[in-house]
Amino acid sequence: MKIQFISKYAMLGVIGVSAVVFLLFFFVGWDDEYVGDFVAPMFTSLLLFLMYFCVLLTAGLTIWSVVKTAQSSKGVDSASYTGVPGGKIMMFTCGITIVSLLVGALLGIGEEDFRAADGTITTGGWVTVVDMFIWSMYILTLVAIVAICVTMSGYLTKSATKK
Repeated sequence: MKIQFISKYAMLGVIGVSAVVFLLFFFVGWDDEYVGDFVAPMFTSLLLFLMYFCVLLTAGLTIWSVVKTAQSSKGVDSASYTGVPGGKIMMFTCGITIVSLLVGALLGIGEEDFRAADGTITTGGWVTVVDMFIWSMYILTLVAIVAICVTMSGYLTKSATKK
């Protein structure tokens, strides 16, 4: 079976399951078990478990892909075959991810404990971790938007073309 065929149907399956879970989350009733003014949709736990599963699956597939690529391309420069500097792209991606996590951690240092409506207390350390990932997400999204704009402009293709 071709990998593109498997990939296509895996992607369609993930999109389908995600769509159903999000529809259940947004359009099915509310659970009034929380104290105070806060209530949660009935399928909040299902949505959270889907996100946990997707994150773990993505992390596992990323590690598998990196190991497989490292094994299959020992000593081979991908830019010589395809014209795409894969090693430089990978190093930039790893670098910007580490920098974004560090910036997020620095911006979140000193957070205070958080008390939810139901009385649950989250320590300042965990609030800092959450801030770190939120800031990292913002930075990486901005970098992705810039990368898409640069790619769509054709600037890199024009500058790489031999004259």
